[in-house]
Amino acid sequence: MIINLYHHKNSIKENGFTVINNIFSEEEIKKIGEVIQNIDTSGETFRKLEDLFAIRQFLKEIPEVNDLIFNENIKTIIKEIFGEQYFVVKSIYFDKPEKSNWYVAYHQDLTISVDKKFEIENFGPWTTKQNQFAVQPPLDILENIFTIRIHLDDTDEHNGALKVVPKSHSNGIYRPETIDWSVETEAICSVEKGGVMIMKPLLLHGSNRTTNGKKRRVIHIEFSDKGLPEELNWSEKLN
Repeated sequence: MIINLYHHKNSIKENGFTVINNIFSEEEIKKIGEVIQNIDTSGETFRKLEDLFAIRQFLKEIPEVNDLIFNENIKTIIKEIFGEQYFVVKSIYFDKPEKSNWYVAYHQDLTISVDKKFEIENFGPWTTKQNQFAVQPPLDILENIFTIRIHLDDTDEHNGALKVVPKSHSNGIYRPETIDWSVETEAICSVEKGGVMIMKPLLLHGSNRTTNGKKRRVIHIEFSDKGLPEELNWSEKLN
């Protein structure tokens, strides 16, 4: 069981991220991998490229994986670090293959997934991908979100571990092109297989191409405790 979550809670508050290893056993990771391998990937929420395979609305598309993901350790993290009232609002599965040249430049996660497009003050700009609506909400909603990234493989700087700018989550909307590297530093978030990285979406983050011939599979889940204006609903709300 996890010990000393207080330290991790402080790290997220101060630096915008933390890494906790040994959250899933070898057996649990194997079972999750098997469920993913056996799915029908023809639907429009599946994105297949040579460099990347992604499943949007992952927990909705593959409900049989939910019990495996929400083990006692994850439930404890949600309760102790996020709070009792937090629920899932977005989930994506990423598979970066062994020879992936997929490179992600520094960015913040600035949108939320909602059920429809509805013009509301302070919500925008809007985007639509594969019949899914995403919108940039007011800052207080973004600041309240936590993201858990579950690693199904050992991940370091050679196979696409996230690189982040510590503390950048507390600067509001921060354009990557304005990063002053004489002031800022970069950290690489290496995570062991079965470990998690927890981050705030406003943390500047990116990832490099894979250079060591090892794949990187990650389940990305976002949590919030905020309601939306009554005209909108979170598209993936799960308690």
